[in-house]
Amino acid sequence: AAAAKLMGLDPNIVEALRHPERIIEVSVPVKMDDGELKVFRGFRVQHNSVRGPYKGGIRYHPEVDMDEVKALATWMTIKCSVVGIPLGGAKGGIVVDPKELSVRELEELTRQYTIALADFIGPEKDVPAPDVYTNPQIMAWIADEFSKIKGKNVPGVVTGKALEIGGSEGREDATSQGGVYILEEWLKGHDKKPSEMTVAVQGFGNAGFHVARLLDEAGFKVIAVSDSKGALHCEGGLHPGEAMDCKTEKGEVGECSLAGQSCERISNEELLVLDCDILVLAAMENQITAENAGDVKAKLILELAYGPVSPEGDEILESMKIRVIPDILANAGGVTVSYFELVQNQSNYYWSSEEVQEKLKTIMCKAWDAVYENAKKYKCPYRKAAFITAMERLADAIRVRKGD
Repeated sequence: AAAAKLMGLDPNIVEALRHPERIIEVSVPVKMDDGELKVFRGFRVQHNSVRGPYKGGIRYHPEVDMDEVKALATWMTIKCSVVGIPLGGAKGGIVVDPKELSVRELEELTRQYTIALADFIGPEKDVPAPDVYTNPQIMAWIADEFSKIKGKNVPGVVTGKALEIGGSEGREDATSQGGVYILEEWLKGHDKKPSEMTVAVQGFGNAGFHVARLLDEAGFKVIAVSDSKGALHCEGGLHPGEAMDCKTEKGEVGECSLAGQSCERISNEELLVLDCDILVLAAMENQITAENAGDVKAKLILELAYGPVSPEGDEILESMKIRVIPDILANAGGVTVSYFELVQNQSNYYWSSEEVQEKLKTIMCKAWDAVYENAKKYKCPYRKAAFITAMERLADAIRVRKGD
């Protein structure tokens, strides 16, 4: 809303973007292993398709709720628009704890959900992807069931698939790689070199590990990493690969002492306020809040996780002149490579890892340029500039379609 006001966006367009185009709720019956029939609730929110087919993940979680799914679907519309890919936003989910299901029950749940949604999804309509507690295997079941219903192979109904059935090269580290391309562009614009920059990374799962590894390879000095149990701080720098090997062996990264380096175990909270140049947030939402934002010493924050800085935290960081590269831009590498997967499925022609990286870099750098220009033009933080960039593209598409 603040971005729309700043750019003077037509209130009718704001109103149109406030409401999802379609909300689907389905019942998903599953015959459990003990013979009992259980019915689960499933959702799909299709927010906006003005720039292309809906796109967004499916989560299996006991606390999936419609308001959250609506918010995430809107966020996907904005994210696809920020990076300029021709897709809209959607999100879906089933209210279930997947850990309580056997593999057979999970497969039946997924196939029944696909049957219930079959009229509403497809490569030209709505393309789901993995999200919380869903993975390439679940995508494979959706693609298989949907293909059976349509009587032909339709791999492009979902993305995030294994390479063997039409997945894309470069998907595993796409989110992190996209964030690194943005960081490198930021450095160029500020006449700084990676070797001069110290980095702390919160989160050492898929995105956090890959971003630490890629930054290390690009010449940045990674001085701290953390997982949910604690953090490892090595003032002289650390090698993420060694830290991951040690984490795998010991169960937590804070327990590691890396050869030839003076390292200390610190808490996750301490990592967030370390004296460093760049803080990468790749864990959970609401990590920087009104409580700790005033203690942050990093000069730049990269949001790889969804919503890791609260709105109150954001205001404090802004007042301290700490720049934040927002999630809707920083972590859009993932959805961009999902788009590449869809394109490859539709053309039945597959790209090399090098081609994927080259195309990803082009899109992320172009998106950064647009956001950076809007930040200068409107004299606003990058988050508002990213929203403005997305809204401009959505508004243009709405106007052209309506002939205004």
